[in-house]
Amino acid sequence: MRQIFSSVAALVLVLGPITVRPQVAHAQTPVIVVGTKSAACPDAQFSKIQEAVDAASAGTVIRICPGTYPEQVRITKALSLQGENGVVIEPSSVEANAMDAFAPIIRVDGATDVHISGVIVDGTNNGLTACGPTFIGILYQNASGDVKRVAVRNVKLSTSLNGCQSGLAILIQSGSGGMSVVDVADSSIHDYQKNGITADGNGTEVQIENNVVTGVGPTTGAAQNGIQIGFGAGGSITKNTVANHIWLPCVSVDICEAAGIDILVFESDGVSVEQNVAGISQTGIAITANHATVTQNQVFDSLIFDGVALSGNDNAATDNSITHSDRAGVLIDGNNNNVLRNRVNEAAFGVLKAAGPTGNIIVFNSFSNATVTVQDPAGRGSKASPYR
Repeated sequence: MRQIFSSVAALVLVLGPITVRPQVAHAQTPVIVVGTKSAACPDAQFSKIQEAVDAASAGTVIRICPGTYPEQVRITKALSLQGENGVVIEPSSVEANAMDAFAPIIRVDGATDVHISGVIVDGTNNGLTACGPTFIGILYQNASGDVKRVAVRNVKLSTSLNGCQSGLAILIQSGSGGMSVVDVADSSIHDYQKNGITADGNGTEVQIENNVVTGVGPTTGAAQNGIQIGFGAGGSITKNTVANHIWLPCVSVDICEAAGIDILVFESDGVSVEQNVAGISQTGIAITANHATVTQNQVFDSLIFDGVALSGNDNAATDNSITHSDRAGVLIDGNNNNVLRNRVNEAAFGVLKAAGPTGNIIVFNSFSNATVTVQDPAGRGSKASPYR
């Protein structure tokens, strides 16, 4: 025993005194629970989501118990809205905000770090009786954060108003020098009137990934777009499934005033569109912009128009699989575009070029069942009808 104690003492002398550091207590994230107090939701503090939002401090997690919440929600501070399985936000009527001509179910206004997940946003009972205000499911305006694992549905007006340019499932928008940086991921978007996911305006930056966006199918109402990045917004559209955008009055290239488009990039440069599945529309992927990258997408059933339409300069369409395009697998209407290693099966034209543009490179593509592989000159692209 003496030998053991002497060895320990010697070790302490060599290493010096042992300091025990006290544990630092980390502040817990504040949590507020919303729901009807019951056995299923014993910790409920508020019965309405908006009451919880108003009471929350910055950084709070608002946990929502299952149930239907007939209200509109406005968020102006950093917080997380987390729904448990079975949360439906479905207002019994929708009113416009006095600040603008928008009527959103959830509005995030001028705040950063706002996270929304696990909720169904349903516009069935919106009660709107005119084209304005613009009806929206989730709106981020000069605001940032993310929208994940949500479902947004039935953001549309009555049948008599289906031609209105209203009904946006998700709108991310910047203006007056503000910024909006938002990720939209892993969500279900369907039964909207005009657009599924829309990002607009200088200062807006989005990542749109792994969503399923489904239009209403053939319609005589508003010409639909599944996903739109436009008017100076930037970002990426990746690994989404987008389908079912058909504007019925568009029956031939010569008489179309508008067309249904799965993925539209309009007057926004440098956007990447990668690894998406896009089908059953009048144009699968339409780029009306410059410096876009369209790669490794699967595009199918492009009725009337084209699988991929490049209307701009310095764009690249590479390694896409394009099946069944009524007009062209790829349309080029601009200068210095690269169309490389695409696989086109069943199209009137494999690649169709407009008259006049120069510097386009078309190589290493494969064509099956295309009446003409490459044709020059040609008509113009599809008639995009973006939400403005």
